[in-house]
Amino acid sequence: MTRILQPTNVRYPLIFAKGSAREMGLRHGDLARTKIAAFIGYLCESLKLEEDELIRRARKFKPLFEQHCPQYLEEVRGVAEGADLKLELVLATQLRGELAQLPDGACTTFVVGPRGTADGSTLIGQTSDMAAEIREFSYILHLQPDDRPELLMWTFGGQLGYHGLNSHGVAHFANSLGGGPGWKFALSHYPLKRMILEQTDLAAVRRLMTDFEVCSNGNYILCDGTGEILDVELTSDGPNFIDDDGEGFIAHSNHYLCSAHACVANFDQSLPDSFPRLNRMRQLIAEQFGRITVESMQRILSDHDGHPTSICRHPHDGVSAAVLPNTGHTVAAIVAEPQHGRFHIACGNPCEMPFLSFQLENFASQLVH
Repeated sequence: MTRILQPTNVRYPLIFAKGSAREMGLRHGDLARTKIAAFIGYLCESLKLEEDELIRRARKFKPLFEQHCPQYLEEVRGVAEGADLKLELVLATQLRGELAQLPDGACTTFVVGPRGTADGSTLIGQTSDMAAEIREFSYILHLQPDDRPELLMWTFGGQLGYHGLNSHGVAHFANSLGGGPGWKFALSHYPLKRMILEQTDLAAVRRLMTDFEVCSNGNYILCDGTGEILDVELTSDGPNFIDDDGEGFIAHSNHYLCSAHACVANFDQSLPDSFPRLNRMRQLIAEQFGRITVESMQRILSDHDGHPTSICRHPHDGVSAAVLPNTGHTVAAIVAEPQHGRFHIACGNPCEMPFLSFQLENFASQLVH
């Protein structure tokens, strides 16, 4: 079972499942049935869709899952059966805002390579800024597939792929982007997020992201067990790879950095606070570079410079945005140690909530040193 490294009364429960795709889905659906049903209700309300319409739209994406990732469709069937729900409703949780072509939250992400940390290992993570309701549907999902890497992620409401790490030291975190290429009919990002956690190194991730077509735009911050780090601004037109330019770390928020899309037109569609948040994250990491620890990154994620739209984001009375309403805030803050198989998460604003730590079981023997 998953090792929880210290007790606390945080809000995110742990769900553990192993076996075949169907077996993992059944266990996942059974243990998370209340949160899955509640999340589906939230999707109907937030997308302004009746359940029948949610089913109809999700059904259109089913052939894409059958063609590109049938193993996930089998897992979705298991989740649906375990939660006593229709298949298409659980499929809808793998699509979320794409069913209405809506943006999905804001976040500030980071990865610090071995040169930047006190113990010479990689640290990666983010704040996840979303509508406050999301926290009620969230949990930690620990999976041990029969034929794929062990993985640990933060997710919600039946989603099979979200932010996390695997037993090879591959980890990814993500944030939304303002503007860019238009929406097209293709798979959502969530199956890709799961596929990334089935890769053994960043070379495999690069190949995957080059070949995988997505319907909308999003940013990924990545690392693997060798200490390599990478950022990918993945759009409906394809990926744009961004390395650390020799700095030893990468930070990102909600506007484009790649030359192809970093322009005034896209900046005008980005959260205005994205720019100062990124500058602040870069400043704080640079100031402590070479001696950064898990604890110092946790403090950085709690930073209030620019409050309330700071790295640690709080509700405010200002203008609401399509990407994130003014009632939204940091619903999770995560610092992961992929080369140690550890995952630390604060279940809400990290200035208020303690970090709970989880440990993979079978990571050490698979890492490349």
